Amino acid sequence: MKRILLKIAYDGTNFHGWQRQDGLRTVQGEIEKAILSAFKIQTEVFASGRTDAGVHALGQMAHFDVDNSCPTNKIKMILNRILPPDIQILSAKKVPEDFHARFDAKAKTYLYKICTGERNCFLANRAAFIKNLSLPKLEEIASVFMGEHDFKGFCSSQTSAQNFVRKIYSIEITKKKSNIVFEITGNGFLMNMVRILVGSMVDYSLGKLSKEKILLALKSGQRSMSGRTMPPQGLYLKKVQY
Repeated sequence: MKRILLKIAYDGTNFHGWQRQDGLRTVQGEIEKAILSAFKIQTEVFASGRTDAGVHALGQMAHFDVDNSCPTNKIKMILNRILPPDIQILSAKKVPEDFHARFDAKAKTYLYKICTGERNCFLANRAAFIKNLSLPKLEEIASVFMGEHDFKGFCSSQTSAQNFVRKIYSIEITKKKSNIVFEITGNGFLMNMVRILVGSMVDYSLGKLSKEKILLALKSGQRSMSGRTMPPQGLYLKKVQY
């Protein structure tokens, strides 16, 4: 057997997230079905991390094991012929047998997209819609999250994590016409963490959340002190670094 690393893009609109679930359409489930159909092996596909229902990926990474006789340079083409149109394999390459898509990841970058203009039906599953955001205020509060912190107050209460310490390397916020894009890179993220970080910045910009409360959320770990959880459709896993 050999280990293959896939780079994957998908539109998360019609999926119940990445993780395989009985009776539900998931990204992992569709890829595993395609591998079974193509190579006649039942194997588990391990991703760099789970994405929730409605969340998209531009560069999700995942590995699986396949028989050595399968030509690596044809895996991308073969799987793309079988997979549904809302999943695309961008690349497939052989990696060492001890490589792990999740545990070997050094950093991840997420995008979050907000449209500040009128609602647009063509963007309904691609962005959140919020008006009256101030770019200077967003950039001001973003600096609070830089570096290493305990982010217990910025994740879902349903998380199974035991360690809440993560490091944020960069937060870039760009505005072009009526679109604001947050690009957040860190060494790892907790459940709903990006959506809550963006929600906290949004609430601060709108005057609904004070800087003092955000700092208290970082210090105390109290979820009630941080901002809203942004909807999933604005979130994109951009890239994973190894």
